[in-house]
Amino acid sequence: MTRVAVIGGGIAGLAAAQRLVEARVSCTVLERDHRPGGKIVSQSVGGFLVEGGPDCVLSSKPGAVALARSLGIDGLLHGTDPAHRGTFVKRQGRLHPLPEGITGLVPSRIASLLTTSLLSPTGRIRAGLEAFVPRGGGRDESIAQFASRRFGLETYQWVVEPLLSGVYAGDGEQLSLSATFPQLVRAERDAGSVLRSTWRKRGVPRGERGGFLSFPDGVEHLVRATVARLPAQTLRLGVGARSVTTEGDGFRIRCDDGATSTFDQIIIATPAHVAAELVEDLNPSLAIELSRIPFVSSATVSLGYADAPAFGGSGYVCPRAEGGAAVAVTWSSNKYQGRAPAGGALVRVFLGRAGDEGWVDEPDDALIAEARRELEKVCGVVQKPVLARVFRWSRGLPQYVIGHLDRMERIAAWLRDVPGLHVSGASYRGVGIPDCITSGWAAADQVLRSLRVPA
Repeated sequence: MTRVAVIGGGIAGLAAAQRLVEARVSCTVLERDHRPGGKIVSQSVGGFLVEGGPDCVLSSKPGAVALARSLGIDGLLHGTDPAHRGTFVKRQGRLHPLPEGITGLVPSRIASLLTTSLLSPTGRIRAGLEAFVPRGGGRDESIAQFASRRFGLETYQWVVEPLLSGVYAGDGEQLSLSATFPQLVRAERDAGSVLRSTWRKRGVPRGERGGFLSFPDGVEHLVRATVARLPAQTLRLGVGARSVTTEGDGFRIRCDDGATSTFDQIIIATPAHVAAELVEDLNPSLAIELSRIPFVSSATVSLGYADAPAFGGSGYVCPRAEGGAAVAVTWSSNKYQGRAPAGGALVRVFLGRAGDEGWVDEPDDALIAEARRELEKVCGVVQKPVLARVFRWSRGLPQYVIGHLDRMERIAAWLRDVPGLHVSGASYRGVGIPDCITSGWAAADQVLRSLRVPA
C-alpha cells in the first residue's frame, strides 16, 4: 500500500488529505501544533466570537466554497451584514469613505474617483485619466509602479497601498503585481486600461453570493468539518517533522522526538521557510530557493466592549503615508452578525507591516494599549474593554516580491528532480484560504496522477 505523508495541518494540508482520502488513498498528516488549522482560529469567549487570523473567505475564488460544498456545509456560509458594508480610509486622522467599485485592489468606477473626498482635486483628475494612460512595457512591475503609473501617486498612497497592506502587510514598492494581482496585468494588456476593462465587463452575470463569506461560528468551522471527514489516526497532532531524506525509492521523515517513518510520497504544506529546513539534506538547491521567499510578522488585538459608540461601517484601513502603528481596524460585530452580545461591540486592530514588524515582539499590555489608543483617537472609544485577545503571527505573511513567479518556476524545476515530493500552501501562488485549499488539492492531484488514481 502506498504511504503518503502530509507535513502541516493548516487548511492547505487538510485539503490535500481530504482529497487523498476521497480517492481512497491512505495518508498521515503530521502537525507540530496541538490543534489543526494553522492561522485559522475562531474562539467563542463570553458571547464574543474572536477570529485570530482570517475572518472570511472570498467567494470570487472557488476553493473554500467548493470545499464547503463537498463537506455539505456550504449552506451555512453567509455574507457581511448589509447594514454596515462601508469601508473607510484614514487620512490626516479623519475617516473618508473608500471609493466605490474597488476591483482587484484598484478603483474601477470613474464617477467615484472624481467625487471621493479621500483625494485632492488634482489627485481625482489624475486618477480619472487612467483610461488614457498608455500600456506598460510588460516587465514584472511592483504594485506601486503599476498603480502610480496608471492612477497617479496620490491614488496609490491613499487607496491602493492601504488595501494592499490589509492583505499582505507588505511593501508595495517590492511586491510583484503579476504574482499578487495578475488580473490587473491582464486588464491592461487586453483592454489597455483598468477602467476600460471594467466598462467592457458591465452586465456580466455574477455569482449569487458576492464578497466575503463566513460561518456563524467562525471560519474555523471549515477546519473542524474537514477534520471530521478524515479517518481516525490520519491527523497526528503534536508531531513535528524535523527533516526529510531519501529512503530507497521513497522518503524518511525524522520527527522532533527522534522517531522516523518512511513514506512513498510527501506533501509539505508548511510555510516556505519551514519547508526549506525540512528539505535541506534532501535537496540543498531547493532549500535555498524556498528560504528566499520573504515573510512579514504582524499581530492582531481583538477588543470586546459591553457597549461602545456606534460605527457606521465595517472598518477602516490605515495608509503607510499616514504613519502610526495600526494597519487596519475591523469593526467585527458590524461586519458579521453574532460576533458580540446584544448591545456590545467587537473590534480588531491589526499592528505591524513590512518595515514595522517589531510589534509582534511587544508584550500583550503594550499591544492592547496601542490598540486602545487607536480606537480612542479615531473612533472615540474610551470605555475599558471587557475582553482582550492578542494573536501574534511571526513570519506569518509570505511576500510575493518582484521575481516571485520566476522563483516558482525554479522551485518547480527542483521538485521535478525529486519525484514524489510536493509543496503547497500560502507561500506560493495565493495567500488566502481559497488559494491554500486549491494549492492543497493541486498537490494531492499530483500524487494521484503519479499513482494513476482518478482525481
